[in-house]
Amino acid sequence: MKFIPSQLLFLLQDRRARRNIRSLTEFTLFLFVLVVVYSYLFHVIMAHEGRDFSIITGFYWTLTVMSTLGFGDITFNSDLGRLFSIVVLLSGIIFLLVMLPFTFIQFFYAPWLEAQNKSRVPRFLPPEVDNHVIITCYDPIAIALIERLKQYGHAYVILEPEVQQALDLVDQGYRVLVGELDDSETYRRAQVEQAALVVALNDDMKNTSIVYTVREIAPHVPIVANADMEDSVDILSLAGCSHVFQFMNMLGQSLARRTLGARTRSNIIGRFENLVIAEAPAMRTPLVGQAIRETGLRPSTGINIVGLWNRGHFSLPRPETVIESSTVLVLAGSEEQLAAYSTYVGETDAVDSAPALILGGGRVGRAAVSTLKEQGMAYRIVEKNPRLSKDRENCVIGSAADHQTLIKAGINEAPSVFITTHNDDVNIYLTIYCRRLRPDIQIISRATLDRNISVLHAAGADLVMSHSSMAANTIINILTPDRVLMLTEGLNIFRCRVPAGLVGKTLLSSGIRETTGCSVIAVFREGSLHINPDPSELFTAADELLMIGTAQSERSFADKFPEKKGKFID
Repeated sequence: MKFIPSQLLFLLQDRRARRNIRSLTEFTLFLFVLVVVYSYLFHVIMAHEGRDFSIITGFYWTLTVMSTLGFGDITFNSDLGRLFSIVVLLSGIIFLLVMLPFTFIQFFYAPWLEAQNKSRVPRFLPPEVDNHVIITCYDPIAIALIERLKQYGHAYVILEPEVQQALDLVDQGYRVLVGELDDSETYRRAQVEQAALVVALNDDMKNTSIVYTVREIAPHVPIVANADMEDSVDILSLAGCSHVFQFMNMLGQSLARRTLGARTRSNIIGRFENLVIAEAPAMRTPLVGQAIRETGLRPSTGINIVGLWNRGHFSLPRPETVIESSTVLVLAGSEEQLAAYSTYVGETDAVDSAPALILGGGRVGRAAVSTLKEQGMAYRIVEKNPRLSKDRENCVIGSAADHQTLIKAGINEAPSVFITTHNDDVNIYLTIYCRRLRPDIQIISRATLDRNISVLHAAGADLVMSHSSMAANTIINILTPDRVLMLTEGLNIFRCRVPAGLVGKTLLSSGIRETTGCSVIAVFREGSLHINPDPSELFTAADELLMIGTAQSERSFADKFPEKKGKFID
C-alpha cells in the first residue's frame, strides 16, 4: 500500500494520464447528474399516482433499477411509470454497466498499471555508482559481455529506450536504465562521467550519434563501438570513439586462420609481452596418434602444450594424453618457438592445395575470403543469393544443402569447410550434412549464440567460434588490460602474485595443475618474463605467476589459495 501514493504521483506527472482522468471525472459527473434527474422524475410520477416517498428512497429506486438489481419492493402502477422504469433500466445498462467500467479501465486502471510498471524501471543511477560499464544495446554480444562482467565483479547497466523491453529485461534480472540513446540527459542519469567504459553495439548511424552525445559530457571516458561498414570505422573514430571494431570481419578472419590449408600450422590467439598463445589443429600432422610424452615437442622446439581442445571440451595435457585428429593444441611460448613448432610438424603448401569451401557469402564469409587470399590459399564460396556473390570466378550459386552444389564446389577434395551463416539452426544442419559427406574434412563453424557452441561440436564441427564471445572477450581485454586476457570460449590468461603457501616451492611440487586445473605458462621475476619456467625452480614472494585456464579453473585457484583471493595485479 505504501507504493500506491508514489505510483499515483508518477501517473499524474504524465500529460495524457491527466487528460484521461479529467475525462473520467467528467463522465462520473454526468452519471451523478443523470441519477439526480431520474430521482426527481421518480418523485414527480409517484406524486401523479398519489404516493409520496423520501428523497433517499428516490435515489435508492434509481440505483437499483439502473444497476438491474430491481428488488421489486417499489414499483409504478401506471403505464407512464412503467415506461419511465424501462428508460431508467436501459440507460443504466448503457451508462452504468457498459460505459462506466470501460471508461474506468481505459482512462484510469490501464494507465495506472502502466505507471506502476514504469515505476519499476530505474531512470537514473545513484550518484555513488562508478567504474561501471554502460551498454547501449541488448543483443547476443551484450549477453556474453554481461556474463563476463559478472565473473570479474564489474557493475554494468543497459540503456533501453522502450519501457516494455526494459521491463522484460528487469524481469530477467538485468540492470536496466530507461532513456533515449541520443539524449545527453540519459547518460548524465547513467553517471557516464564516472563510468569505466561505454559499449555501443547499435547500427553505425546510431553508434555515431551515441559517441557524439557521450563525448559532449564525458570527454575522457573510453568508448568501444562496433562498425558494420568499412567507412564507418573512420567516422566513428572522428566522432570520438576510443576503439572501433568490425566484429563480423574479425570473426571471418579468425575462422580462416584456422584452416588446415594455410602455410602455417598454428594461429596466434593472444599475446602477453613476449609470450604468445596459439592454437594448432593436430589433424593431418605427425602428432596424431602419439602421446604427448612421445612427441618430443618441448625438447625439440621449447614450445609448451598448455591445453587441448577436443570438440569444444578443454583439458589439461598429461604425458599419457593421446593426440587425436580432432584435437586442437593450445601452445605457449615465444614467436621463435612457435616457428620451430611449424618446422617440426611440417608446413603445407597452400597454393597447391584444393580450395577450401565457404558456405555463406555474407560479411563473415567475405572476411574469411580476404584472409585466405592473404595466405595464398584457394577457396570456393557457396551462396544461394547471386547479389552477394561478387567473386563470380570462385563462387558457386546454389544452396549449400544441395548435394550437387557441394559436389560442384569441390566438397570431395576440400581440406576445410567454413560454415558462416548467421542462423545457428542452419549451421547445425550444414555441419551434420558435411560431416556425413566427408568424415575426414575439417569443419569450422560460426555460432551466433553461445548456447549453440556445444550443439555445433556435437553435430561434428572441429572448431566453433562464437561471434558474441569473441566480441565480449575483446571488450573485456580492453577493460582489464594486464590483468586478464580472454583468449577464446572460456579460456583465459590471468596474472597474480605467488600465494604465501607456494613461496619456497617448485612448480613441480606446487600441485597447481592437479588441484586447480590451471597451468603456469610464465613467471614475472625481477622485471623480466620467464616463459615456460623450469619446473624445478623455486618460487619467491616477489614472483608473479601468469597462468592459463578456464573460468572454473580460475575460481578453483582462488579457492585453493584464499590469501590472495586470486586477485589480479594491475
